[in-house]
Amino acid sequence: MTLGIDEPDARGRTGLDQIGRDLRGNPDVVVREVELVATAWHVLRRTTFDYRHRDGRWTREQRETYDRGDGATILLYNASQNTVLLSKQFRYPAYVNGHPDGLLIETAAGLLDDDDPASAIRREAGEELGVTVGELEPVFAVWMSPGSVTERLHFYAAPYTSADRTGPGGGLADEGEDIEVVELDFDDALKMITDGRIADAKTIMLLQWAALNNVMN
Repeated sequence: MTLGIDEPDARGRTGLDQIGRDLRGNPDVVVREVELVATAWHVLRRTTFDYRHRDGRWTREQRETYDRGDGATILLYNASQNTVLLSKQFRYPAYVNGHPDGLLIETAAGLLDDDDPASAIRREAGEELGVTVGELEPVFAVWMSPGSVTERLHFYAAPYTSADRTGPGGGLADEGEDIEVVELDFDDALKMITDGRIADAKTIMLLQWAALNNVMN
């Protein structure tokens, strides 16, 4: 019996070695083997596949992919006040890779878990920022790190007012979240991209989308 394969892992999952074995969409890729490397929280797989290059050569390749599920993120904006509502929290991977203190300013975001993207981001906006979200505007859905991470991130935007701030935010303490709610002037937020105070990719993408589309006007 192997955890995550024929015995449930800590999150109750089995069959984790089957993902990718049935891919047929690209005739130039033939999956040969899928190995589980780690399943302690999310899933790290090592996949062996044959790949046909543009010149007709076949080679055998291996890739490790980190599967944490798909996610969603949202830019909450108040056009009349020219503000955006963001979060600030500690991110160890950024800290260990050179960020001065690991505290990143970000748009609210989270994994879908068993929800659809719209339901998931409503949940996350409430938990992290204390906002009850009204009408959502889908922006785009993209792969953020396609060389190694399978996650597809669904981007949204929505207006907010003071009346929509119905809770304290801060995240879920029982999940180890310790999130500060940050309200910024939109123009200041754009300047913070330039000087590096905002260095999170999803946040930069949504702020620049808002600027390009004159969301505040």
